Amino acid sequence: MPPPATTPSNEPSPHLVLTPALMVKILYSKKYGVDLPRFTHKNTAILHASTKEDDTIRYHSLHDNKYLQYFKGHKGRVISLEMSPVDDCFMSGSLDKTVRLWDLRSPSCRGLLNLPASPVVAYDTLGLVFAVGVNQYSRILVYDQANFDKAPFLTITLEDPTLSLVSFPPRAIYMTSLAFSTDARYLLVGCSGGAHYIMDAFDGHLLAKLEGHMGLERRKLDIPLNIEPSRGCSGEEVSWTPDSKFVVGGSLDGKICVWDVQNIPPKEKPVDLKSPPVRIMPMSVLEGHPGPSRCVKFNPRFAMLASAGAELAFWLPDPAGDPEEIAKELLKKK
Repeated sequence: MPPPATTPSNEPSPHLVLTPALMVKILYSKKYGVDLPRFTHKNTAILHASTKEDDTIRYHSLHDNKYLQYFKGHKGRVISLEMSPVDDCFMSGSLDKTVRLWDLRSPSCRGLLNLPASPVVAYDTLGLVFAVGVNQYSRILVYDQANFDKAPFLTITLEDPTLSLVSFPPRAIYMTSLAFSTDARYLLVGCSGGAHYIMDAFDGHLLAKLEGHMGLERRKLDIPLNIEPSRGCSGEEVSWTPDSKFVVGGSLDGKICVWDVQNIPPKEKPVDLKSPPVRIMPMSVLEGHPGPSRCVKFNPRFAMLASAGAELAFWLPDPAGDPEEIAKELLKKK
């Protein structure tokens, strides 16, 4: 179990504590491996990519540990997998430089996008549009879900002018994940380096740069950075809270960073790639893992955070005051 959560004395407390997890069942996929597990709309089944044998996506029943469907077609490892929030459709992005669109009810691919580089994908919260991040080209393509066979209706360029202050030429950005905010106004761009970004999902402005953590493109602290950025062994290191007011992310040094993104100033002018973003440091830092914290996800329904590295940790709010007194006050309000 990781050490108790703490914060620096000069930072506000996040009021989160570690709680032990109850293990209910262990399911194995020893032959094919498991990567990018995603819950479907049935809580007894998941989708997951493979790490061995082939690059097939598998629809896995948690009830009886059987495969319900195989989705074949990718010729490279699947590095991005997202379930539609509204129906049984899902998307996958692969190192074979393609995005495939699927339906759980059919093993055949229903849509294919050929791209110039490896992609990452994300649905908006209503399932009306989806975004595709194209690495090496620093482009994010936004498509209409109903017309994915047509050109994207918005192309966003991810260009950070502050990187030229560190080195010249500036080091490239490697995107590892995309996530829309709850109201679909913002797009959180997770990266393998020392910064994540928040974009305007309507116009394409670069609004904020989240700093203060150590990028996860390296496996250990003592390994030097390469000239060319790489994905690393994560892609799950950053996420929104359910209300999209905060962003939580992992770090190579094991910390969990919490950024307050409630007051990002909007940009009304035409998109200016030379306009620097607001630079935001963590409002709080949790001491949660002895090794790299490579996966951080907030429960979309309950106030619970999960983080993982070499071990898995669950975090719950620590309500200030006596629980009985809080309950009495709530009853009085009724």
